[in-house]
Amino acid sequence: MKSYKNIIKIRPDFRFGKPCIRETRISVFDVLSWLAAGMTQKEIVEDYPELTVEDIQACLAYAAEREQRIRVA
Repeated sequence: MKSYKNIIKIRPDFRFGKPCIRETRISVFDVLSWLAAGMTQKEIVEDYPELTVEDIQACLAYAAEREQRIRVA
């Protein structure tokens, strides 16, 4: 994945500022929850045709970067 920054958008006036995929109302949290529940990328794209595998990979890259930035007190 080159960069998720062209896919993941954070707008304070949209879904309460949650990071979402492009201009959809689908949040990174939604995608990560579906993956955690056992859905495959193929199943997600079939259920939500506005998404692509690249969008799902962008969510994973976004989450990985946020995890890396967590500091232990």
